[in-house]
Amino acid sequence: MAENILGSDSPVQINVPDRPALEGLEEKLSQRWADEKTYAFDENTTREQVYSIDTPPPTASGSLHVGHMFSYTQTDVIARYQRMTGKNVFYPLGWDDNGLPTERRVQNYYGVLCDPSVADNDSFRDLITWKADGTPKPDRSQAKWPRISRNNFIELCEELAVEDEKVFENLFTTLGLSVDWSRTYRTIDAHSRKVSQLAFLKDLEAGNAYMAEAPTMWDVTFRTAVAQAELEDKERPGAYHRISFHRPNGEKVWIETTRPELLPSCVALVAHPDDERYKLLFGTTVTSPLFGVEVEIKAHPLAQPDKGAGIAMICTF
Repeated sequence: MAENILGSDSPVQINVPDRPALEGLEEKLSQRWADEKTYAFDENTTREQVYSIDTPPPTASGSLHVGHMFSYTQTDVIARYQRMTGKNVFYPLGWDDNGLPTERRVQNYYGVLCDPSVADNDSFRDLITWKADGTPKPDRSQAKWPRISRNNFIELCEELAVEDEKVFENLFTTLGLSVDWSRTYRTIDAHSRKVSQLAFLKDLEAGNAYMAEAPTMWDVTFRTAVAQAELEDKERPGAYHRISFHRPNGEKVWIETTRPELLPSCVALVAHPDDERYKLLFGTTVTSPLFGVEVEIKAHPLAQPDKGAGIAMICTF
């Protein structure tokens, strides 16, 4: 619909859309903010003027969902508020592309397995099955996936991580987060490796780094230790197992547990202070089966008399 602006000798024609539209608005504003460096951190500052946001870098593997995006809007609200109060906000965002999630992403995307015993091959890409559109087409059977060298696999990791990060940055930008994109970082790049290595050397000099034999969580597929943060808890059906500890006079003290594999790490047995079944045992010792380790029976208010046998193992791992 076209309208005239009244009150002028030469009426100006204004095209008013039938309904407002948002098409193109995100790209237009994102480009303007980038050109004007609206959210750029000013290095010519003092510590008192700086409000620094240490954002844990999201894992750059797979895809993001709306929950990821919404969680970052909370941080962004704080960043914008601090700017309004006059603070010089340091708000970078990086990508965690170093670790098992990236390895799994590359494995599943290209349909290959890393095998350090395999020699480097300049033509390793010929081993990958490709679709007509140029994207990989992994065989459903992992047993048929080709094995490539460590260096060839790292090349694929770095290649796919960059492409994933472009998609992620576009999503964050489209959302309108006030991130200083000039300070984007990667956990696998040369700078991050240098910083982490220097930090380790400082810990080594300070005596904070040491080697020890200790239990750890182990990934049977990648044959490597894994962190708690990389695990996903799932409910599984379980069963109680009756295990007998032995008193010096030969009497047995039975416990019931769903985790019999933790027996090697048992350091004590606990029961509720008011549990009449075990009051006479508090302060005495029993010997664990299989390993013959002497452990004390203790009273603790968190023990649940109505769960299992009412007396439980305390395990260090």
